[in-house]
Amino acid sequence: MSTEPSARRRTVLCGAALAGAAGAGLTACGGKHGSSAGPTAAADLGSATAVPVGGAKLYRDDKVLVSQPSQGTFKAFSAVCTHQGCVLDTVDGTTASCPCHGSKFNAETGAVVQGPATRPLPSVPVTESGGKLTTGPAAS
Repeated sequence: MSTEPSARRRTVLCGAALAGAAGAGLTACGGKHGSSAGPTAAADLGSATAVPVGGAKLYRDDKVLVSQPSQGTFKAFSAVCTHQGCVLDTVDGTTASCPCHGSKFNAETGAVVQGPATRPLPSVPVTESGGKLTTGPAAS
């Protein structure tokens, strides 16, 4: 009895397992190109004073970026990079950065400041009431 068919079967199964693991790794890093999945439910972000006037704050766990271009005016965007779906990790003034490939976004407009991303961050509804900020799911 030959062991050749079994060897080929094992090779195919190992290759399939490796391909599946690689696919799972890609999903963990954002999955498909251009994913912009941001917040999927309303989130209480806490005190509006945490967002500086003329600056921005990243709420990484909630996948939202909030800026306050002028006193009492808040703008929010998905904090998920439109390049490959990584969550932004830093804000410097009004520029938010993605750790995966270096894309940068304007926190007041969502516009791409530096690629490889080519699409702006989607806007997210944000409200201020009683000194507290609340955001909702990303706008379609």
